[in-house]
Amino acid sequence: MTDTTDRYTFDEDEVVVSHEKSYAAGVPAVLVSLRRGLEQMGPVRTARTLAKLNQRRGFDCPGCAWPETPGHRKHAEFCENGAKAVAEEATTRTVGPEFFAAHPVTELLGRTDYWLGQQGRLTHPMVLLPGATHYEPIGWDEAFSLIAGELRALASPDEAVFYTSGRTSNEAAFMYQLMIRAFGTNNLPDCSNMCHESSGSALVETIGIGKGSVSVPDIENADLILIAGQNPGTNHPRMLSTLEKSKANGAKVIAINPLPEAGLLRFKDPQKVHGVVGDGVQIADEFLQIRIGGDQALFQGLAKLVLDAEDAHPGTVLDHEFLTEHCAGWDDYAAHIRSTVDLDTIVTATGLTIEQIRQTADALIASRRTIICWAMGLTQQTHGVATIQDAVALLLMRGMIGKPGAGVSPVRGHSNVQGDRTMGIWEKMPDAFLDALDTEFSITSPRHHGLDAVDSIRAMRDGKASVFIAMGGNFVAATPDTEVTEAALRRCALTVQVSTKLNRSHLVAGRTGLILPSLGRTDKDVQNGRKQQVTVEDSMSMVHLSRGSLKPASEHLRSEVAIVCGLAQELFGPEHPVAWQEFMVDYDRIRDSIARVIPGFSDFNTKVRQPDGFALPHPPRDERRFDTTTGRANFVVNPLSWVPVPDGKLILQTMRSHDQYNTTIYGLDDRYRGIKGGRRVLFINELESPH
Repeated sequence: MTDTTDRYTFDEDEVVVSHEKSYAAGVPAVLVSLRRGLEQMGPVRTARTLAKLNQRRGFDCPGCAWPETPGHRKHAEFCENGAKAVAEEATTRTVGPEFFAAHPVTELLGRTDYWLGQQGRLTHPMVLLPGATHYEPIGWDEAFSLIAGELRALASPDEAVFYTSGRTSNEAAFMYQLMIRAFGTNNLPDCSNMCHESSGSALVETIGIGKGSVSVPDIENADLILIAGQNPGTNHPRMLSTLEKSKANGAKVIAINPLPEAGLLRFKDPQKVHGVVGDGVQIADEFLQIRIGGDQALFQGLAKLVLDAEDAHPGTVLDHEFLTEHCAGWDDYAAHIRSTVDLDTIVTATGLTIEQIRQTADALIASRRTIICWAMGLTQQTHGVATIQDAVALLLMRGMIGKPGAGVSPVRGHSNVQGDRTMGIWEKMPDAFLDALDTEFSITSPRHHGLDAVDSIRAMRDGKASVFIAMGGNFVAATPDTEVTEAALRRCALTVQVSTKLNRSHLVAGRTGLILPSLGRTDKDVQNGRKQQVTVEDSMSMVHLSRGSLKPASEHLRSEVAIVCGLAQELFGPEHPVAWQEFMVDYDRIRDSIARVIPGFSDFNTKVRQPDGFALPHPPRDERRFDTTTGRANFVVNPLSWVPVPDGKLILQTMRSHDQYNTTIYGLDDRYRGIKGGRRVLFINELESPH
């Protein structure tokens, strides 16, 4: 916005509670999507933008990482969340120097996250100088010089922290980690540290790769799907279209969640007649309303019942051939389950009846193609790694890895969070990756492990790190201990935020703060007169192109690739062995280097231009090869962990409001849960209340 008045006032009002919804999507989702688009973009821009969302010649959704179905695509290949994400990014509202001149930082700190996000796209590089009350404009060259000067003045490169958001493209992420390692540190915390790190750790130890093993066709052709700890109606609604096809093919869906979320109950596809005037499709055949934190107990209880069934009918339940040829640790795991798992304890820990647990075990035994899907409801537990390892064990027992229609499916959040990790955004990348990087670019990457998000906060808090640079994201809002994070950032000499829109992290600056405005996924990216394309990797290891087409909100915006390369040129000087300028103007050259550094990306530029892109290799899925420490799929013995609740006490969990995605607040209503006008609401079942 260019004036100095509060054109957009979006503060929380009185909360109104009504009845929750019993279905997801449908006509209301269409109306909400269109309204948000019209409010933010206007009719012409809305139609033009949504028509290219998730299309082969268009741009990838900046929301979640749910993949497209291979082959034919619908004209409206997006969901409510995707439409909201696009409206937020392609908005015509702008936040320029006039806005910052009118609003001191102390005033903006008093605004809600929703209000901040609704102000619009950032248009100019801005700096908050030591002792200043307002951000003011700064030129790109001056900004790069300031950052490079602070970095070169550090006693050690490890005194700098480089954060990454999961919306960063493969090309930007690859160049970012290259610059950081050329500088001399592996301090590469990212948003994965706060969401699916448990999934990666558990899967690497059990199957040798921290990624899901299934594709969209696998889900469509499974005969049993367990959906645990996730709310697809709010967090990745396009998954519901895939589940609708699964149901049509005869799949049974069992939902495991503390709340009966609308998207787990019924789905109304607004592109089909029965989704407009009919009842839609029932998603969950069974709903297991589990106690908070009881998922591991359920998986161990199911393993116990599967073993009991094998003992009763030897050779008919377990996949003995798979266990013998491909697994390690089976005997110890089976002995542990048999000797320690008590079904009475499982009933108490899960809050389910023994009949519900037995019926689920029977479904697992009857299934020939089983998939377990999960999201942050499983990962955000202190025993998250163990919970996921026990879920994987259920699949391994019956050979449900490396066969069509079966496997593991961690459903990622940010649209390229999986691709960022593939590109090297990790503080513990293996030596093989670093060796290939050094060979390609004639640099020497550090080999000692860097800091993750939690350790980065501690380092800044304790004065051991004094420069913080974020490539996207909202670090303050994403991390769990807000006060500690804010105090840590304020101790820094310099904080830098590469962003598209205003957020709370911009207001929690170090002694000097910089905001560098970047292009978004929807924006046309032209370098040296040529339109550039970026790539992303979805939740199922498919890599495809994304092409923005909108005129940028300001001529002062730069792509993330250009920002990284421009900073690197200033930091390292003209004699550096990496050809930063050439990479900046031609992203094909970046992809050529990626092809030589990262396995699975050979002939990258050719393969990614195929209509649906290409699938990265996945050894367990492709050839039942498990690159673990044993060379086999590993069963892991974990003690049972759950939280007994004394009489008169309750367990609380946090959950995301419907009109929100990660740290972006789209609105103050949660129509699925019957809440209007606010987001900070405490739900308590009156039957369980101690008062």
